[in-house]
Amino acid sequence: MTSRRHRRDAQREAARLDEPVREAGALAKKLGLDPYPVNYWVVNYDEMNQLIAYGGFQSRYPHWRWGMTYDRQRKTDQFGMGKAFEIVNNDDPSNAFLQESNSLADQKAVITHVEAHSDFFKNNQWFGLFSDEGDLNAAAMLERHGEAIERYIEYPDVSRDEVEKFIDAILCLEDTIDQHRSIREAAERKDESIPDDIRAQLENLNISEDVRREVFDDEWVDRVEEAEREAAKLTEPRKDVIAYIREHGMQYDEETGKAEEMEPWQKDVLDMLREEAYYFAAQKMTKVMNEGWAAYWESLMMGDERFAGTDEFITYADHQARVLGSPGLNPYKLGKELWEYIENTTNRAEVADKLLRVKGVTWRNFTEEIDFDEVQSLLAADPIIDTVSSETLADLAELGPDDPRVDHEMLDRALSGDKAVDVDTYPWKVLSYEGLAARHYSLVKPQNRGFISRIRRSELEQLSRYMFDDNRYDTVEEAISAVDKTAGWDRMRDIRQSHNDVTFLDAFLTEEFVRTNHYFAYEYSESSRQFRVSSTQYEDVKKKLLLQFTNFGKPTIAVYDGNFDNRGELLLGHQYNGVILDMKQAKGVLERVYHLWGRPVNLMTITKEFDDHEVEVARRRGREPTPTEQAVRVRYDGEEFETHDLDSELEARIAAGDIDYDTKPDEWL
Repeated sequence: MTSRRHRRDAQREAARLDEPVREAGALAKKLGLDPYPVNYWVVNYDEMNQLIAYGGFQSRYPHWRWGMTYDRQRKTDQFGMGKAFEIVNNDDPSNAFLQESNSLADQKAVITHVEAHSDFFKNNQWFGLFSDEGDLNAAAMLERHGEAIERYIEYPDVSRDEVEKFIDAILCLEDTIDQHRSIREAAERKDESIPDDIRAQLENLNISEDVRREVFDDEWVDRVEEAEREAAKLTEPRKDVIAYIREHGMQYDEETGKAEEMEPWQKDVLDMLREEAYYFAAQKMTKVMNEGWAAYWESLMMGDERFAGTDEFITYADHQARVLGSPGLNPYKLGKELWEYIENTTNRAEVADKLLRVKGVTWRNFTEEIDFDEVQSLLAADPIIDTVSSETLADLAELGPDDPRVDHEMLDRALSGDKAVDVDTYPWKVLSYEGLAARHYSLVKPQNRGFISRIRRSELEQLSRYMFDDNRYDTVEEAISAVDKTAGWDRMRDIRQSHNDVTFLDAFLTEEFVRTNHYFAYEYSESSRQFRVSSTQYEDVKKKLLLQFTNFGKPTIAVYDGNFDNRGELLLGHQYNGVILDMKQAKGVLERVYHLWGRPVNLMTITKEFDDHEVEVARRRGREPTPTEQAVRVRYDGEEFETHDLDSELEARIAAGDIDYDTKPDEWL
């Protein structure tokens, strides 16, 4: 009975959302977005929590982590610490899930948000690394993986605990991949030091090390082992730790107490989870960009283009305030503000470019010659474009058939009485991309007034440096009429295509942005034992943000040697950037990696120690104590940990460098 009632409720909600889904998709395309097709599904509260636990998909491999995530999400909702409005996955077509209990205003916000996400999935090159052949079908891939792992659990000689323990070990390494390469490129890499004839024989044989020694003569076995040792040596660190373990790792057999070849099911599970790690990498690499992109277009559609009805706007405003107002480093807020800043600076440069071509105006006298109030007035949208309604269609038609701001086909349909073109509800229907860009031009919005006048002389000088046609216009009015009002949106789409969070922040987080939006850096104070603001300087804020988003914000770990000390031991290195590891967690990871390698594993890192007396002196003098850095190698042999000093050559290989923004905090905090 409950199931039937739920189906009726879901069907009723789906019918109510049919028009918003259709019109939001049409509006998104009018605004220049190019999303994957989106399938919308209406689910109840419990189903939404399950989907969130599964990372946005309906089916995943069996593992305890999903239940833990589900329970955490349920409690988050229960205690008012966050509400799930939607979830959408990167797939072709995309699948979006709407919670049936949400208000219509919330549902509309979600739908516009989803359309922008789907556009980002389709057009960002980092997502394209996984689907570079245009064959994206993530839901099918994850379902296939789940069914395969379920079959392995049902094997009579494989227990569920054994499979979950193996998965636990792999998940500790899920972010240790080379996210800047496609999985196909990584899969094509081979250890060329192993001769092809030996490689072929090894890949075709499914036998243990002991049997191999019984079947083949010592010369052949020695040749293979020497080739494998040579292949395990690395001249450069290998970022894809999972792939390296797949190629050279073994399993530790607790019964025999020795390293044995991995079972076929283990290699298969490792391959599947590595593939999933590459699939989800793009989402982690573009969190700020992607969420900011969706928040920007959602806000424009719901608020500026009034997709939220008059009776829904207050509810929507509350919805957006909760999303953008959550504490801490909020990717929605940071991303949206950066996209708005890019739009504004691009539009400002376009306006300045035209004004610098007015006779008598140069970069030196720009602020004296230009009346910025006049410029603001001239940039304002044409009232005919700004106030479209069924009563103003005749005025729109009088603009002429060549006006690029008008969608003339839709205007003709509206004038002929076509009820499908409801311009009172959806005025954008009779406007083109150019018309919408003029209607929503960023520099005339109240919150952006004064943005043009803040342009720096250095920017003006740069714009005019290679300007030859600098006396093109006789008046400011003539120059402003030539401004391309699509410049901001065009530039945003170009950036959306090519950047990830690190490059996005590096390129566009400027001093002006940091100052205007009041960003600051903070750190944990050893002397006061609490967090404190450490800097409001642009360089400090930028470097700290870059550090936080490099490698998904996780420690960068790479393989440095697969035959360390010529004993077949694995040597991992923490590429130190001034932030130390949590050694308790690091040791827990080493314990799990040991079961994937089958032999002792080592981790190079750098620790910090603070002298108690130095801390007390620093506290009294209102400064931070200077730590002592020590390079160490932590070794785990399956039973106990050992800590050794690290020799200077290896220490130099893991020290902070210029790659991946590996800067030491004491350089900028």
